[in-house]
Amino acid sequence: MKSNLVVIGVGSNIRPDEHISSAKAAIESAHEIVKVSSFIKTEPVGYKDQDRFTNGALLIKTDMDAAGLKAWLKKLENKLGRMKTENKNGPRTIDLDILVWNGEVVDDEVNEREFLKDSIHELLPELGIGGF
Repeated sequence: MKSNLVVIGVGSNIRPDEHISSAKAAIESAHEIVKVSSFIKTEPVGYKDQDRFTNGALLIKTDMDAAGLKAWLKKLENKLGRMKTENKNGPRTIDLDILVWNGEVVDDEVNEREFLKDSIHELLPELGIGGF
């Protein structure tokens, strides 16, 4: 089975230290964490009346395919108390998104958010995305 190299974006603005730590532990129990980016505070986008977010990314190796990993991450979000609301930019306990799959950017938000580019650059500088 082929191992896939994946960058997962991680964000939270509801008890972020607790939820990011829980997410990392759960991901590590099922996949190999190769590297962890810096985590930074970012201003909310779209809906401003909420706490700042803590954002970063994980570089993992997984044997799951993209659809399987995406479904697994959504289940983990639900387990950690993520509530889907009408406001897609609202507060959240955890947000887990596949940003890069085997060297290819697969999330359009990477182009819109500097902190995502910076996290990817920190984990995979050879992709030439972002930079400090």
